[in-house]
Amino acid sequence: MRERRMVPKGEFRSYYGMPVLNQPTWKAADIAGYLFMGGLAGASSALAAGAELTGRPALARPAKITALGAISLSAAALIHDLGRPERFANMLRVFKPTSPMSMGSWLLAAYGPLAGLGAVTDVTGLFPRAGRAASCGAGVLGSLVTTYTAVLICDTAVPSWHEGYRQMPFVFAGSAASAAGGLGMIAAPPAQAGPARRAAVLGAALELGAVERMRRSMGLAAEPYGAGRAGRLLRAATALSVAGAAGAAVLARRSRTAAILSGAALLASSACTRFAVFHAGVASARDPKYTVVPQRERLEARAKEPGAHRAPDPARVTAPG
Repeated sequence: MRERRMVPKGEFRSYYGMPVLNQPTWKAADIAGYLFMGGLAGASSALAAGAELTGRPALARPAKITALGAISLSAAALIHDLGRPERFANMLRVFKPTSPMSMGSWLLAAYGPLAGLGAVTDVTGLFPRAGRAASCGAGVLGSLVTTYTAVLICDTAVPSWHEGYRQMPFVFAGSAASAAGGLGMIAAPPAQAGPARRAAVLGAALELGAVERMRRSMGLAAEPYGAGRAGRLLRAATALSVAGAAGAAVLARRSRTAAILSGAALLASSACTRFAVFHAGVASARDPKYTVVPQRERLEARAKEPGAHRAPDPARVTAPG
């Protein structure tokens, strides 16, 4: 007795070729802008706290102002996407530790006032002790602000987001650090911008390494990161990040012009990375193969495990011979 396949092996497909998942309806300017601005704000607060504690006021002040402006724009983008401001307030009615959205809402609600108080007191000179404490608090929470959005988007069924859940926080942390470092290089004189330069170089290295690691480990879901709009943006981000980090490491200490150009390249690189992640996720939700094929591969791998129960294949029948 032998088995003979009587019908061809099935291929992935969906009804009428429609997507398996509901496609994200978010606008790129709102959500990708929210991701970028939130990361820039959080990393700028951490940089400002470090500059405050090490006696670099020319770096601390612009970093605090950047944090306040960026988190304000990030919140505005989120509220614009939600449609009505009260929808954000409604998210604060629940405290759910297992929900990234709930925890993120409370995190922003705590971080925003601290960032604002730190910036306002620095500019006005009022209540310096309270402002210093607020800046340090914003710096601590800022490290969480840089990465919680990665957890937020990975906690979805969108394949090119979900499959990168192990590395995406590192991608966002590196991207945020390089952006904040780049802006610090632009705003502060080279003599006080040492922490900004180091943050820029280390952040760029972390971002490039994490992106490469993520793409290698995601399997089929990594494909959208190399194609279409997402691919173009990610290639631009890589080129800008390498150029900006090289300028920060070699030229920015001696040349104010090089510091400004390198900082601008790093800011642009961070924005390109966030928009690339956004567009890759949308592309993966649009094509059913990114959902169906990995699921089938996991089922097949599980069926090959020792002791696993194997259901009969309806495509095979027993034939004499």
